Amino acid sequence: MRGVFVTGTDTGVGKSVLAACLCAGLAAGGERVAAFKPVVTGLDEEPGEFGHDHELLASAASAGQAPEDVAPYRFGPPLSPHLAAELAGVRVEPSQLLDAARAHELVVCEGVGGLLVPITPGYLVRDLAIDLELPAVVAARTGLGTINHTLLTIEAARTAGLNVTGVVMTPWPEQPARIERSNRETIQRLSGVRVSGLPATERERLAETGASLPLEDWL
Repeated sequence: MRGVFVTGTDTGVGKSVLAACLCAGLAAGGERVAAFKPVVTGLDEEPGEFGHDHELLASAASAGQAPEDVAPYRFGPPLSPHLAAELAGVRVEPSQLLDAARAHELVVCEGVGGLLVPITPGYLVRDLAIDLELPAVVAARTGLGTINHTLLTIEAARTAGLNVTGVVMTPWPEQPARIERSNRETIQRLSGVRVSGLPATERERLAETGASLPLEDWL
């Protein structure tokens, strides 16, 4: 199995849009790429511009997946996966997650929240990334605080043996301010990981935006 594991420094940092751009960019290049997200929560909330995460990913991938195929477990409340599952009386089975992801030759996997979020008691998002043996790409904010959050995420990944192949700061402005340029340069210098910027995009431009990222360096 080839692919990439998209994680983030926090929730709401642009992981889903980044993962969708990767799917769309690979699909535009002729690849049959599947999307995978182990758990989706927050379905009770009104979807944003791109819809719910699994809907966006299914539309961007090229493996003919329905949204339900992308995310094996789906819950209504906007909660951490382990709590959402507990309240629903459901046990998330890591073996089922691994089987679902490994059913594809090329997959873009989007995590839930950050690396240390528990999917189920005793099994973190980081554990899933380790079991899938995929390189990791970190989605990060552009502003104040992102240096610490991003370097902590990279350190947590490397400590567990994950290969971090890229950092993507999002949304990257057309005219970045001094702090944003400095954050990008500082993270790259201190981590030794190439840092890219992902501009704000629209659904019809996902492939174009994804093609601007160093996809081949990450897989």
